[in-house]
Amino acid sequence: MKFVYPAVFKKDSSGIIQVTFPDLDGCHAQGATMEDAVDQAKEAEIAWISLELEESFDLPPRTRLEDIVLEDGAVVQNVAATIRLSEGYDE
Repeated sequence: MKFVYPAVFKKDSSGIIQVTFPDLDGCHAQGATMEDAVDQAKEAEIAWISLELEESFDLPPRTRLEDIVLEDGAVVQNVAATIRLSEGYDE
């Protein structure tokens, strides 16, 4: 199953790109490049959603990109994660 949530990307003072998910409390990642940050964000999103599905199967609603207030220098983009809900599913 495919899950899509917005992620905010912002370079910190050391040049590392920090990633947060406004809708996924405590879900964050980082990367040295934008490509790396996106890859790490997908991994973090998959882990966060997988744990939530195991515990309650109750995921938060997704905020629309245009409703997210950004700090200077930050960008937002949707990050898609594909998770198998059961063995053999999606094969």
